[in-house]
Amino acid sequence: MYAAQIHTWGQAPTYTSLPSPPPPPTSPETTQITLLATALHRLVRSRASGRHYTTTALPHTPGVDGIGLTPSGQTVYFSTLEAPTGSFATILHIPQKDTLPLPAGLSPIRAAALGNLGMSSWMALRLRCENLPAGFSALILGATTASGRVAIHLARYLGAKRVIGVGRDAAKLQALGLDESIVLGEPAFEALGHVDVVLDYLGGAPATALLRALPPAGGRVQYVHIGGLAAAEVVVPGSVLRGKDIVIRGSGLGSFEQGDMWREMGAMFEALVGWEGMEFRVERLEDVERVWGEGGAERVVFVP
Repeated sequence: MYAAQIHTWGQAPTYTSLPSPPPPPTSPETTQITLLATALHRLVRSRASGRHYTTTALPHTPGVDGIGLTPSGQTVYFSTLEAPTGSFATILHIPQKDTLPLPAGLSPIRAAALGNLGMSSWMALRLRCENLPAGFSALILGATTASGRVAIHLARYLGAKRVIGVGRDAAKLQALGLDESIVLGEPAFEALGHVDVVLDYLGGAPATALLRALPPAGGRVQYVHIGGLAAAEVVVPGSVLRGKDIVIRGSGLGSFEQGDMWREMGAMFEALVGWEGMEFRVERLEDVERVWGEGGAERVVFVP
């Protein structure tokens, strides 16, 4: 078997030949997975730096999830967050509880690319919001990011009738099919009006500016912090807490349990069947060192 391995935090992984593990004993607890596809998410790079709170020990095999084949030939999504190795390996032993059959109509490459991206907004809307009204309005702070683009689709799938996207690039926002768009740096928040839910992928100054600009009347706003692409912290002025009906939460492992995630994953994948709103760059896992060093904003999926 082969795996990408990191021996020094912050360095690119190398494609390494390793002894193939023997098949696990027949049991309902563990299954052997043959890799079909796994994606290079932001989370993967963050863990490989050694600074993420879920980082384990060296040598480190990157990757947090993927799509693979079981010995019976079933195509499944799997997570390696609780496995002894990451997903950038051609053969893996995965707890059965950390696998999920993939719905028909969703290719392994698209599922590998979209699973981690989609869960951020899906879990925020499904588990970190309460009693959203029918036809709710959603504002996505960081709509031009990969996760933000998936969030637009999933918010509409879950019933949003008005989706507002916020980002820095006006042309990219225009191409997303939003109901409204706001370009950061322009004084547009003041004309925003009421929104039912905010999904924040940016944090920092953009989030603070938005919180200040939300109107004091119109009903409750549910703000969910998901990412910190602009800054790791969000300053919430006391006047916002006193003067507005706002609920502030975060969404990520810790704010919900692994079991909650697995209960939601199947429905999320069903919501992604037929959605072609993103393109992906496919690379061979053996080229991981070169691809890793290239960086860039493209969404990369590795195949064996």
